[in-house]
Amino acid sequence: MSLTRQSSFQDHSGGKGSLYLVATPIGNLEDMTFRAVRTLKECDIIAAEDTRQTRKLLTHFEISPQMLFSYHEHNKAASGPELIRYIIEGKNLALVSDAGLPAISDPGADLVKLAVEEGINVIPIPGANAALSSLIASGLPTDRFTFIGFLPRERKDIEETLHSFNSAQGTLLLYESPHRVVKTLTAIQNVLGNRKVALARELTKRYEEFVRGDVQECLDYLQEHPPQGEYCLVVEGTSLTEERERLSAWWQDLTIEEHVAHYEAEGMPRKEAMKKTAGDRGVSKRDIYNALI
Repeated sequence: MSLTRQSSFQDHSGGKGSLYLVATPIGNLEDMTFRAVRTLKECDIIAAEDTRQTRKLLTHFEISPQMLFSYHEHNKAASGPELIRYIIEGKNLALVSDAGLPAISDPGADLVKLAVEEGINVIPIPGANAALSSLIASGLPTDRFTFIGFLPRERKDIEETLHSFNSAQGTLLLYESPHRVVKTLTAIQNVLGNRKVALARELTKRYEEFVRGDVQECLDYLQEHPPQGEYCLVVEGTSLTEERERLSAWWQDLTIEEHVAHYEAEGMPRKEAMKKTAGDRGVSKRDIYNALI
């Protein structure tokens, strides 16, 4: 990719429109900024994940776009180039997600990529974000963090993803549905240990709630209070001391094959020895398997 330069508020567009990434409320309608409302009123086209949801927002703020366009994961391959063509023809387009910042865990990132490739100005209109709102109220460190988003569906894929963050020193941020939050917390406990966590739900809404404790305490809480609403999980990262201990561990000078053989010599089945080795090294079991092929 060659170097490009964007001057967002100077007219070097050559007649092209701009792509505006507009933050929408994550719960409370007052999350909406004055600038976001003005931008949506001024843009020719609004592209939305769920047009039914977005119509409610537009109606509330008395916004009537020339065109409300559907753009989501299942139609992005066809809709993306069409939206880019409108912008090239001189239309200003606002992209919104159902809640929060577009292009975070949604197909908006693909549209931004297409716009950048065409030399179109991409202008962020900041606003509410669930992950960062959860982080700053979690009580966990905020100086370094990693946004993971939604974990995969399958258990082995969930564990593999979590293993890849086993030695991450920054706080981890995840999104999860109420139907899967217990499963995800259990996986976190199995892979990362009984770390401190904060569960944030229904952010900026009437029933906003934070539950703070270690993983087991939060699992116990959810047994008594069944999960409701969308969750953001804020998970404690590995401490510098823990990472130093890992790097100075007894197995440090062993090859992966020797590491696995050590556990096999203790009577562990090979599969379990590989899993234990992966845990020691803070990598996925698949990484160990691939190294032994």
